[in-house]
Amino acid sequence: MLKNIKLQTRQLPKGGKISVSFFLLVLQGKAGGFFLRLTAADSVLFCCHPKILKKPNIQCKIIFMTFTLNFALLFVVALTVSALGFIKYVYFISLGYGFSIAAQGIFMLFAFRHRLNVWVIIPCVLLIVYGLRLSLFLLIRELKSSAYNSVMKKEIRQNEDVSFGVKIAIWITCVLLYGCQVAPVFFRLQNILLAQNAELTGGAVFTAGMIVAFAGLILESAADIQKNHYKKINPKRFCDKGLFKIVRCPNYLGEVLFWTGVFVSGANAINGAAQWIIVVSGYLGIIYVMFSGARRLEIRQNKNYGTDPDYAEYVKRTPILLPFIPLYSVEKYKWLVG
Repeated sequence: MLKNIKLQTRQLPKGGKISVSFFLLVLQGKAGGFFLRLTAADSVLFCCHPKILKKPNIQCKIIFMTFTLNFALLFVVALTVSALGFIKYVYFISLGYGFSIAAQGIFMLFAFRHRLNVWVIIPCVLLIVYGLRLSLFLLIRELKSSAYNSVMKKEIRQNEDVSFGVKIAIWITCVLLYGCQVAPVFFRLQNILLAQNAELTGGAVFTAGMIVAFAGLILESAADIQKNHYKKINPKRFCDKGLFKIVRCPNYLGEVLFWTGVFVSGANAINGAAQWIIVVSGYLGIIYVMFSGARRLEIRQNKNYGTDPDYAEYVKRTPILLPFIPLYSVEKYKWLVG
């Protein structure tokens, strides 16, 4: 029966390797159904119609799924690395987050290793540096700062208080977000290198995106260093020096800039509604997380410094997250929970 199904294959040019794609061919008949899963190193187009089958009682239905193995593996990488959260559930969104982003960057370098050039390496390395810097900073802070650990014990539920089902839900949600966040980089590489079989070059949009992302990385790194240094000297006072004169959460602003740059860098290579939904979901998701973090920090600082007139004046004159935009408080927005 299968020999009556005509297969048309399109061979890629020499050297044009493509990630394995899954195509599900479902043949349904009166006696039940079965499916044949075919995989190939080249893209395969299946043409099937009931008329080409000898038995008229068999209905041929093709579920055409262009879900590439490499893209699925991005999520597997994040799933594996972010499992750190089962040691301490907050690691799902801290150490597991940063290390997952770095691991996904490493994976993309490996997945597209046959077509490496500077334009492939730059975004992947930027993701690696971003993720490693963030997670190592958080790890060092956790190991060395007793004051920070004391605050976290009060604000965050202990590991034993979180059920296994809740941990699974957090884990899966985080993995989906992390995969969608790096999707602009992946889709740019996949769509240009594989689908179009073209050489990857820079371009104005990509360059602009990388500049913004790099600026965001520098900003959040500098903000973390400044606050860490300030708190060693003034552990009981809020930080309003350096970058904290511009906005109250410059590290979160750096995050916003970084992921805005990543989004922009791949924007002109995104192809189709599905890819747009994925990358927009990832971008809006991380922006929501940053505003949620800003709200959580505001609530904590209001509790700790609310009676300090200097703090009250600082809050009135300094936007919470976005410079030059008169948004001074997000505490009232209870939907910013994360």
